[in-house]
Amino acid sequence: MAGHSKFKNIMHRKGAQDKKRAGLFSKLSREITVAAKMGMPDPDFNPRLRAAVNAAKAQSVPKDNIQRAIDKASKGDADNYEEVRYEGYGPGGVALIVEALTDNRNRTATNVRTAFAKNGGNLGASGAVSHGFERLGLIEYPGSAGDADKVFEAALEAGADDVESDEDGHAIWVAVENLHPVARELEKALGEAVGVKLAWKPSLKAEVGEGDAATLLKLIDVLDDDDDVQTVWGNYEISDEVMAKLG
Repeated sequence: MAGHSKFKNIMHRKGAQDKKRAGLFSKLSREITVAAKMGMPDPDFNPRLRAAVNAAKAQSVPKDNIQRAIDKASKGDADNYEEVRYEGYGPGGVALIVEALTDNRNRTATNVRTAFAKNGGNLGASGAVSHGFERLGLIEYPGSAGDADKVFEAALEAGADDVESDEDGHAIWVAVENLHPVARELEKALGEAVGVKLAWKPSLKAEVGEGDAATLLKLIDVLDDDDDVQTVWGNYEISDEVMAKLG
């Protein structure tokens, strides 16, 4: 395992959550409904649903909301959402992967294309940038789970492949097929994770300068604010100095 490298800016920036709270709850609920519809409506027998429920709990989604989202799938009341992936380039040539759950492909594609075009980016064809990423499992813990050494040892023991720690928390990377077995083992040592998901890990990271960083972050925020967009992944890295200048 690579050890204690920094885990910064790999996933979309987490902005002020208060104003986005309703949108965030909606996205988490949508993932729960889709996961429940694709498998059994019991988190104990549906790894994707369990991960979705855990993610919702980590963001303080009320239990009633979680149960309603599961019941929608069980009763057949849910809209038919499909998973769609978009790939493109942001300012400075940064590679971005946008994952969405949508009931209207045309609407989502138009919104994503417009977001790229208005914020210094270009939407590419399928496969345009994903060759520069690995599809892996990602297990996330807050800094309160333990220091880097404790988390590293627990991850090693559980069978993880890599750990990246910084002051904000810990990212534990595993092969896709090992995601839920490793997560179960880690839970014994570190407690419940705040995130258990499939992720896109960039093979190489691109350092973004001050000139492009503000536009890039605006693009990511616009994408993240779209109701259909679930996650934005990128290969960008923005230094603390640049972030401090951007405020």
